[in-house]
Amino acid sequence: MRTQVAIVGGGPAGLLLSHLLHRQGVASVVLESRDRAYVERRQRAGMLEQGTTDVLRDSGAGERLDREGLVHHGIELRFGGAGHRVPITDLTGRTVTVYAQTEIVKDLAALRVADGGDVRYEAEVLGVDPSTGTVTFRQDGVTRELEADYIAGCDGFHGVSRAAVPDVRTFARDYPFAWLGVLADVAPSTDELIYAQHERGFALHSLRSPSVSRLYLQVAPDEDLAAWSDQRIWDELATRFGAPGGWELRTGPITDRSVTPMRSFVAEPMRHDRLFLAGDAAHIVPPTGAKGLNLAVSDVTILARALTERYASGSSALLDAYSATCLGRVWRAEHFSYWMTTLLHADPEADAFARRLQRAHLEYVAGSASALASLAENYAGLPLK
Repeated sequence: MRTQVAIVGGGPAGLLLSHLLHRQGVASVVLESRDRAYVERRQRAGMLEQGTTDVLRDSGAGERLDREGLVHHGIELRFGGAGHRVPITDLTGRTVTVYAQTEIVKDLAALRVADGGDVRYEAEVLGVDPSTGTVTFRQDGVTRELEADYIAGCDGFHGVSRAAVPDVRTFARDYPFAWLGVLADVAPSTDELIYAQHERGFALHSLRSPSVSRLYLQVAPDEDLAAWSDQRIWDELATRFGAPGGWELRTGPITDRSVTPMRSFVAEPMRHDRLFLAGDAAHIVPPTGAKGLNLAVSDVTILARALTERYASGSSALLDAYSATCLGRVWRAEHFSYWMTTLLHADPEADAFARRLQRAHLEYVAGSASALASLAENYAGLPLK
């Protein structure tokens, strides 16, 4: 088998890259170890920067996004029993949109089928060779090789691609807490996301649709899900959100729950020879800053432009600059995600002095026009130039 670009991983990054390349006449094959149904139901991020929505719309993948996505113009910081709105659109001229990653994957998978794309599910990649552009995979019990001009490693944190980069440098931080995330069949109690800081721990009220809520609680990394009944979850959420101005948390049936560890991670460089890393294969951010999916989209958008230029003109300048270009955005997002995480979570190792400093920082951010503008600019995301 041979193609121009072999894409390892059929999540949002891999599917979007394949879609963008197809629109420019560049052939690709996507290899995904899981079946399509599994990939389409994985619960992940749901907050899209305007740069991400622009990429999806401009590529023809935004029809359902425009119909069902929930456009937001701000977020709320809640602490000390009071809410403080961050007017993102007023401060930046940009918006953010709630549209679940599962829906993006469904949209892109359907587009690749409609366009005759070669997406191979249940194809386990066994190894990649950056020097020859060869990907070895097993499907239906048969081991095969796919030869390509270039390989895009979009196979996530636990995939095989990053291990194929020799002398890769990694930078990591694990946090002493995790998120217990739930999906609930209940109309959201808010029109904009609520980020709540409380002495018992962080809480987040997000949305998935006008009838489905997504909520999170800070818990211990080794938290036992079985210890959290529906009633306990709702009671704890109500406590941490409080009730400023008579606000009330709506409750309903919880349909999904999971515990997500909090980690920051970066691998450098993001390119070796014919292999290019993208998305979670190269970097992880704690979800507080809503950057993970958006970084993956920016990675593959930059990579698609570089590959298109290579095939159109023969120039490899953009490919050669890929790692440096992406890492500039990655480290900015890493810092913002770290900042949001430490600003809002209760550190179990913090003493009374550290907790008072955290509160003073929150009060400064909520009361400073300059600090709010910086938060809004970073939350809305860097423009994709």
